[in-house]
Amino acid sequence: MKAFVYREYGSPDVLKLEEIPKPVPAASEVLVQIRAAAANPLDYHFMKGLLVMRLMTGLRRPKRITCGVDFSGVIESVGTSVLNLKPGDEVFGSAHGAFAEYLCAEEGKVAIKGSAMSFEEAAGIPVAAMTALQALRDKGSVTAGQKILVNGAAGGVGSYAVQIAKSMGAEVTAVCSTRNIELMLQIGADHVIDYSKEDFTDAGIEYDMVFDAVGNHRVGKLLSVLKPTGRLLNIGVRPGGRLVGPVPRLLKLLWLSWFAKKKIVFMVGNVNPTDLGVMRTMIEEGKVKPLIDSVYRFEDTALALAHLVEGHVRGKVIVAM
Repeated sequence: MKAFVYREYGSPDVLKLEEIPKPVPAASEVLVQIRAAAANPLDYHFMKGLLVMRLMTGLRRPKRITCGVDFSGVIESVGTSVLNLKPGDEVFGSAHGAFAEYLCAEEGKVAIKGSAMSFEEAAGIPVAAMTALQALRDKGSVTAGQKILVNGAAGGVGSYAVQIAKSMGAEVTAVCSTRNIELMLQIGADHVIDYSKEDFTDAGIEYDMVFDAVGNHRVGKLLSVLKPTGRLLNIGVRPGGRLVGPVPRLLKLLWLSWFAKKKIVFMVGNVNPTDLGVMRTMIEEGKVKPLIDSVYRFEDTALALAHLVEGHVRGKVIVAM
């Protein structure tokens, strides 16, 4: 099968399209023929070989040469212990090696796609939507009437956070660029702050929660706009984002999470069938609309990642087979 691989760390230029063996599903896995995959900041960080990532993937060269994690497609075959999925099912989920014609995924990372969304829309859901949903519901304990600010509201995670928080009854303020103001209002934001004209940390407004998907403000500034019982949710995973960029900021956040009076939470989504199903239902009910910035051909996967790295992406960048 054809798959994009990288045998050294670097920019998206290190990705090469090669023929590699078609995978065979283990007992608990399904073999999926990929229809679409999403480009994630996480993919870039692994490919770039940031130090914290190299501890998992190999110090000098990557041990795993395929990349991509979010996918949608059609099940071709299933392992002997798979109970709830069968060949022919249209599914979406998360597994390593999504930028390929086929991949094997654990049954516990996959859910039925349903007819309410396209393969392209479904591919953009797993990591981004799981992160937003679980951060707001589980870590943030959002309740109706709370004031929530989403920094980086037009991005992949941020756009889901705006819509999910609104569906929970929160009063949502979206922080974005000028060109995205109308889009944020369309997806449900109650207020929009144009960061090119105003710094929300200087506005004198306090929030029950700041959902930070960018990492472009000093931690003290973010804490200053929280109510005494407020929470700072850190989702700083975009390329160049300061949470996963300079180590001193990460260490400062970890230190403050122990001693700050206001709660600081780090969040990485856990993809599972139950919450994938929650998102599928929200989309079917019209509460959430997946936002797609652009769709690239499979052959142009490296360009898709390069576009993501450039920044200012609205929603998700998708690769379609």
